[in-house]
Amino acid sequence: LILIVDHGNGYMSLYAHNDALLRDAGDDVKRGDPVASVGNSGGQGRAALYFELRRNGQPVNPDAWLKRQ
Repeated sequence: LILIVDHGNGYMSLYAHNDALLRDAGDDVKRGDPVASVGNSGGQGRAALYFELRRNGQPVNPDAWLKRQ
């Protein structure tokens, strides 16, 4: 169970190992909106979240996006 959010300007965030997806394709998502519930669908044996940020299809370091402002 994977969810991909298109942020525009070539940026996408990916969320995997979810228990359930709370949004459908094409839904608008705003900051703070829940998009999925964490689960163990990735065979980890315990609940976990896989997160990845991509720009133009290439992985990028999300540190700048995750810092509190």
